[in-house]
Formats: sequence, C-alpha cells, structure tokens
Amino acid sequence: MTPVPDDDADRAALDDLIALLAKLPGLGPRSARRAVLHLVKKRGQLLLPLAAAMTRVGDTVRECLNCGNIATGDICAICADDRRANGEICVVEDVADLWAMERSRQFKGRYHVLGGTLSALDAIGPETLRIPRLLDRITGEGVSEVILALGATIDGQTTAHYIADQLTGVTVTSLAQGVPVGGELDYLDEGTITAALRARRAL
Repeated sequence: MTPVPDDDADRAALDDLIALLAKLPGLGPRSARRAVLHLVKKRGQLLLPLAAAMTRVGDTVRECLNCGNIATGDICAICADDRRANGEICVVEDVADLWAMERSRQFKGRYHVLGGTLSALDAIGPETLRIPRLLDRITGEGVSEVILALGATIDGQTTAHYIADQLTGVTVTSLAQGVPVGGELDYLDEGTITAALRARRAL
C-alpha cells in the first residue's frame, strides 16, 4: 500500500526556513514566504548555491578579535596591514558603516566596530559594546586621533560624547558637514562621506 504523503512534514522544513528569514532586517513573514517560494522554484540557480555559500560563510567568517570587522581569520586584513597603522582609529557602529567608509577610499587608518550604540531603554551599556576594547587599543597601538564616525541619531551622539569623555591624551574628532541629522553612514554616498571625513571637527 502506497503511504499517504504527509503535508505537515513537507511544510515543516519550509516553515523553519521562512521563520528564520523573517528575522532578518527588512523582512517579515510575508516577504520571507515569497523569498522561500522563489528559492524553491529556482532550486538549481539560487537555493543550492545559496545554501553552499551560507555554509562557507558559517565555517570561515568570524569577527576580528581586534576591531570587530568581518574576517576569515582571527585578525582582519585592515588590522593586519602595517601601512594602516598611522595613529588614526575610526570608530563606527557596525560593519556596514565600516564598509561605507572604505567605499569612499579616503580613510587610510584602522577601524573599531562598537557593535551598536549606548541605549538606556535597551539596557545597552559600555560593557555591552566594544568600548573597553577601544580604550585598550588606544594605549596599545599608539593612537593619536580617534575619529567618531557614528550616526547623527540621539543614541549615536550620546555614544560619541560618552567615548569622548573617556579619552585623554588623544585628539578626538567627529564627522562634520555632509551627514544629515538622523542619517546613517551605510545609506550615504561616497562623496558625502568624503566631505564629512575631510571636514571632521574636534569634540
């Protein structure tokens, strides 16, 4: 006797994938469902290559132990490049902001990724972020200038002022004109970032 197909079992794997995709920024349950159905329809061209690429990323990509950037080893290529040890560290909120700065091709120093911003409402304090690590790096790497390239949001500016208050013996600057109030670096074009970097001001 031919077994009767179990529709619930067929849907379980798809539902798991939909639920995971729905957790991504910008995606809800409906968008995730459409994406999964499209992937299944394009199994050979999209689904299987995507699964293989995600496995490779999961196996090899991690956070740089020094700055928080994405790397395939313990230390990212920027931190390992002696040419970028020029005494400047650019502090950003997340890796997307670091990539935005790199697209401008204007900054030649190193970075420090905080992993977020201070937020009393979300119980995110200095210890939750990489602020203590930043303070250690300033001492250990002979840093002369810290550029605070944080978003022009309330939390971003609160974080910038907190960090500035913790720093002594170094020049502290922030991005100036070109960054709109409420703006996030990842959404700015390279020209705007370049203008803001060149016109940075002391805090």
